[in-house]
Amino acid sequence: MTISRHSIFISMIFFLITFSGQAQDAIPPYDSLVIQSELLGESRAINIWTPPGYAISKASYPVLYMPDGAITEDFPHIANTLSELILAGKIPPTILVGIPNTQRRRDLTGPTTVRRDKKIAPVVGGSTAFRMFIRDELFPEIASRYRTNGQKTIIGESLAGLFIIETFLMTPDMFDNYIAFDPSLWWNKHQLVNGAAESLKHFPKAEKRLWFAGSSVQDIYPHTRQLAEILRNANLGNLKVNYSDEPGEKHNTIFRATKVKALEWTLGDDSR
Repeated sequence: MTISRHSIFISMIFFLITFSGQAQDAIPPYDSLVIQSELLGESRAINIWTPPGYAISKASYPVLYMPDGAITEDFPHIANTLSELILAGKIPPTILVGIPNTQRRRDLTGPTTVRRDKKIAPVVGGSTAFRMFIRDELFPEIASRYRTNGQKTIIGESLAGLFIIETFLMTPDMFDNYIAFDPSLWWNKHQLVNGAAESLKHFPKAEKRLWFAGSSVQDIYPHTRQLAEILRNANLGNLKVNYSDEPGEKHNTIFRATKVKALEWTLGDDSR
């Protein structure tokens, strides 16, 4: 395993965010490491951003995990947003761990019986292995290298949002908080939504938070609204849910348009 420090703040270098296509983001200082994953059978690069004051503090911090976490993906704009919110006192200092993609559509999708789904990539349906990698290899590595307090949150959009909702329903104890923007719940004929009520019958007793949003996209909002209704009907006392219906947003705008309120509601000091 290797680790390096990108210590120079590259304030004059910007790049075009691949997924949003909307904004240019300064690249903040960050660490990187490589995990030789036995579970995935490949090397996985990891990016880590530590909050202001981390280097001179002895405190332990919560961790926000993010698929699509490459420097050419969502890592810079989420790190910069966290920094702004932390400095403004809106959320507590938080470590960001970005997981860059190798085979995005493999890692972020579960099994499917739908022929059209299987055509989106050479390999799909690897979400269980990817989840095991995060739990059994990435979590321990981050805990051994950084001062963490055990609180874990995951954030992502689109297929990453699908993975987050799947994780919330299948292994809810894995994270304390879940944030999903425009999750691709159409996957496998929206079986996650169809089975959500049954999954929630086995929900753990620990307190959890779920924030999710749906845009105006035709194959997104019917399923996010249905999931929101299922969650309301479940009425779990230890689960706080915030569904943000965003008919004015598109699939490529919703992440940036709603990320601040998602992070403030989920991580803010008044959220516990």
